[in-house]
Amino acid sequence: MFAIFQRLHARDTYPGNGRFALSDEQAAEAESPDTRTREEREGIPLLEPEVYRILLVEDDSGDALVVRELLAETQLAYTLRWSKTLGDAMAELRRAPFDCILLDLNLPDAVGAAVVSTLQLAATTSGIIVLTDLAESQAGALAVAYGAQDYLAKGQVDAQLLRRALRYSVHRKRAELAAAELRETRVRAQENARLERGLLPAPLLSSRVITATSRYLPGRQRALLGGDFLDVVQTSDGTVHAVIGDVSGHGPDEAALGVCLRIAWRALVLAGHRGIELLEYLEQITLAERPRDDFFATCTVVSMDPVGRVASIVLAGHHEPLLLGPGPPQLVPARYGVALGLGSGQCRWTETRLDLPDTGALLLYTDGLSEGHCGAGAQRLGVEGLLELIAAAPDANAEALLDHLVRTAQGLDSGRHSDDVAILLLDFSRRD
Repeated sequence: MFAIFQRLHARDTYPGNGRFALSDEQAAEAESPDTRTREEREGIPLLEPEVYRILLVEDDSGDALVVRELLAETQLAYTLRWSKTLGDAMAELRRAPFDCILLDLNLPDAVGAAVVSTLQLAATTSGIIVLTDLAESQAGALAVAYGAQDYLAKGQVDAQLLRRALRYSVHRKRAELAAAELRETRVRAQENARLERGLLPAPLLSSRVITATSRYLPGRQRALLGGDFLDVVQTSDGTVHAVIGDVSGHGPDEAALGVCLRIAWRALVLAGHRGIELLEYLEQITLAERPRDDFFATCTVVSMDPVGRVASIVLAGHHEPLLLGPGPPQLVPARYGVALGLGSGQCRWTETRLDLPDTGALLLYTDGLSEGHCGAGAQRLGVEGLLELIAAAPDANAEALLDHLVRTAQGLDSGRHSDDVAILLLDFSRRD
């Protein structure tokens, strides 16, 4: 009880003196008669909770009583829980979150600055203020190095300084969490950019007779990286090969598999594999590389001979291409095959031969374009609706056409469908 008497006597005799102290930097600031925080003085908004949820971890009953008295004088709205041991504190943290933890470093079941790390693992969103004796200033600084937001030396602080320390600790913790989230977001964006480059490579196309135009939009308003992929390659014999595919689901695992299949397709095509044989290899790669057994992929593989005006089409669970020409757009009557990853290596696909008109284009797309809603009701756009959008396009230019399809389809859907969208337009109009 001597400690309590000492604190009460000091408060009555020396206004502003108390039982706890801020760090040296904040103590120097406290000498100023202006007790506002820097944020308050500079007009910076300081977000703080309406009610501070405080956990006191202190085994000394006298010191705990002093903390209660100081908190009552801070004019903060708060709730206080008191634990005498680290074990009790961990139990409290499992029951409810706290905005700030006032922590003594000398507990019956834990001693030293490493206690801060233990509490941080259990309370990732709580600010921590360490309570030390005057002779333990080095321990307080070490606790800050371990992740505490501040430390107070018992014996030299009043309610106003404790109030400021509490507000600073919560503010700093929230700033730390925001900065960490920002760093994580940047890293994720960089990873997504690398994956997107793998999903959308530069086409290896030198033909003046066939041009390729594409659009790619990951689902959920671009918040998630998708598994759609596409590619175009022209081989030495002049044949233009194209693929468009869709890995089931969204996210980095699906995107990684999409990148794998896209790269494998390009390598196999350049190595001379075609048609059904090419799909068999892609099936084997899907089974070997997918992270889970429920992953599968659909794709359309096209080979176009610009001289012979003929195309070969193989479908693996994917939509038929659309043929755009001088007349109305129409569905190419290609035969379906099973999606990659669903046949356990026993799949069989059919190659469809298509005679190409002198001018026109093949439109390949993933279901994110056609499966969106076409109005306020439950009706989906579908292939018929997509054909109507193409017929109503104001400009036949490839870039303008794809922009029109994406913009109109998304406008009709109003954000209700969250699938990825990939479109590839292969224009084979003759050129001089």
